[in-house]
This record gives sequence, C-alpha cells and structure tokens, in this order.
Amino acid sequence: MTRQIQKLYVGKVKEHGDANATDLMSQTWTTAAFKREISEPVWLGTEGLQGDAVGDTRHHGGTEKALFAYAADYYPVFSAQYEQEIPTGSNGENISVIGMNEQTVCIGDVYQVGEAVIQVSQPRRPCWKPSRRLGILEFAKMLEDTGKTGWYYRVLQEGYIQQGDVLVLQERPYPDWTIQRMNDTLQGKADKTDIKVLQEADFTPESWHHSLEKRLTGAAIDDSARLYGPNI
Repeated sequence: MTRQIQKLYVGKVKEHGDANATDLMSQTWTTAAFKREISEPVWLGTEGLQGDAVGDTRHHGGTEKALFAYAADYYPVFSAQYEQEIPTGSNGENISVIGMNEQTVCIGDVYQVGEAVIQVSQPRRPCWKPSRRLGILEFAKMLEDTGKTGWYYRVLQEGYIQQGDVLVLQERPYPDWTIQRMNDTLQGKADKTDIKVLQEADFTPESWHHSLEKRLTGAAIDDSARLYGPNI
C-alpha cells in the first residue's frame, strides 16, 4: 500500500470539560488535541504545522516533535474493541496516515512528503489526555502496552504538505529498529542486550535513558502519572 497522508489536522489550545463535575474524567482540562481537518496545503516548519499549537509545552512540541503521525487503520479496530465510535484524529495527531504503522516505520527514516523532507525522530509516549477525551480510562495504557503509539518527525526541509501527499522513503539508516521494536524494548519486552543497545544508540531520545537504565537494573517503573494523570 502507498504511504500517504489520509487526513491533516491543526488545532488551538482550548479548555474542555465541566468545572463543576464530580467525575474526574469530566472535569476541566486544557489541550490542543481537538484538531480540525484541513484540506488545503499547510506550511510545515521546523517547529510544526502553521496554525497548530501545543497545550503542554513541557512534554510536547519542539523540533524533535514537530509532526505527530498516527496510523488511520487502527481506528475501526479501536471502535469495535470499545464498542463506541473512536474517530480518526482522536489521538491528537497532525497527520493520519495509511500504508504505515509502528511495525513498518523505522527510527531515522527520511521521507519526502509534498515540498518537505521529514525524519522519524522518536515514538510517541502516550499520556492521559486521549483517555479523557474518549472517556476510556485505560485507553492510554492500551496504546502503550500494544505499541500502537504513533511517532514523531523532525523537519529537515520546510515546505507545504497536504492531504493526499505520498510519503516517499529516501533513507532508512536503522532498518532493524522499527518503532514497534523501540516501544517493546522500552516496555521490557526484550532481553537486556536489546535494552543496552537502545540505551547506547545515538537515535534514542534523551528522555528514554532513565527508564532504560531502570530496565537494565530491574528497578520498578511507575508511569501512572503520565498514563492516568488527573483521571484517577
């Protein structure tokens, strides 16, 4: 299947929820994940898409997370799994893609897309916000456990991109390291040799090193704050 942008999204930071709600999942929260679909070309710069915003600048945004991609094929599966409609875009992605997923995309991949050139920079680490958006407490944990996380790009060459653009693979420097393998290794689903290789690799995100060190030493890892946040 051709690698292609199915849908493209940008969004502004907005407050959602009910300040008077007693249910934690219904209380107020701020996010830019409720993005709108854009059919016309959008400028992709080194910091991201023009007109797009980031609600949590501590953990999201920046040149290493300029463009967030997610596989469109997962959404019908999620909808059936949770017996509710989970529409494309529910993870707050910038581009919903077809012909690509964590098992076929590798860290460091370079793609030409529209006028831009982009490089896979790191897997996404899910947080609690998609769970609150969908009203499914365990949704983020499911994404992490299965490796269906999505991935980020850095921008090597700025330019316009739009729906329907094909992602043409230009380089694949690390064919052995798919996004799925990186996720599985971080989650301890690999032997210590892989964990050590990932810890020492120059493509591994700096933010991963603490968790990888814990995997090597057998120390406990508590990601509940990221995965559940104020939902519990």
